[in-house]
Amino acid sequence: MILGLYNYWIVIVLMMIGFYIVMSRGNLIRKVIGLSVFQNSVFLLYLSMGKVRGGTAPILGDFKVYSHPLPSVLILTAIVVGVATSAVALAVIVRIREAYGTIEEDEIEEQDAAT
Repeated sequence: MILGLYNYWIVIVLMMIGFYIVMSRGNLIRKVIGLSVFQNSVFLLYLSMGKVRGGTAPILGDFKVYSHPLPSVLILTAIVVGVATSAVALAVIVRIREAYGTIEEDEIEEQDAAT
C-alpha cells in the first residue's frame, strides 16, 4: 500500500529538500534554486493527483475511464509563471550584486546596518 504511493513520497522528499535549501542557505541564487525545487515538487503533486490508473486522454471516442486534463493544463501555466518568476528573481539578484558587491544575505544585511 505505502510502496504503491511512491510518487507522493518523492513529492514529500523534494518539498523538504527545496524547503531546506531555502531556509539554510544565505546565497540568494541558491535560494532561487531551492524555490525552484519546491515548485517542481508541487507540479509533480498536481500531476500525480490528476492521473487515473488505466485512464486515457479524453480526446475523441467514448471512454469509460479517463484522466482529467485540467491539472495538466494548470501545470503548464504554472511552469510558465515559474520560469518568469525565476528570471525576474535572477535579474534582481544581478542588481543586488551590482549595488552591494555580494549575493550573500548576511553580508547585505551588515552593509545595510552600517549605513
